[in-house]
Amino acid sequence: MRSVCDVPHSNHTVCVLDDEPSVLRALGRLLMSDGFRVLKFCEPQVLLDHARNQLVEFAVIDIRMPGMSGLEVLAELQTVSPDARVIVITGESDPSHKAAALAGGACAFFLKPFDDELFLQAVRKAISA
Repeated sequence: MRSVCDVPHSNHTVCVLDDEPSVLRALGRLLMSDGFRVLKFCEPQVLLDHARNQLVEFAVIDIRMPGMSGLEVLAELQTVSPDARVIVITGESDPSHKAAALAGGACAFFLKPFDDELFLQAVRKAISA
């Protein structure tokens, strides 16, 4: 069994924003299995409040959120935490979402369900950039 000190990404925290508890659990488990620390948020404003008080190094943001879209969260996060790297995820296959996310500063975009290893590769690449 590995200890936290043996896990390669244990000094990096990923904030995950999704209003679906099952997605939060699954992404949390996936990221933790690769050695990341994970903070889970189910409300956009709570993530943004956190970002105003704590450094956000990396975030995974779902597009469909109540009250505020993930693209709006991305724009606000870029204002309060300009160095944060962001991956945007969605269950809707609308090509304009990908274009808007990437134009808004996201480093990657994934359509749910996505390949876990490709997702982790994108996270690792963004963290090491």
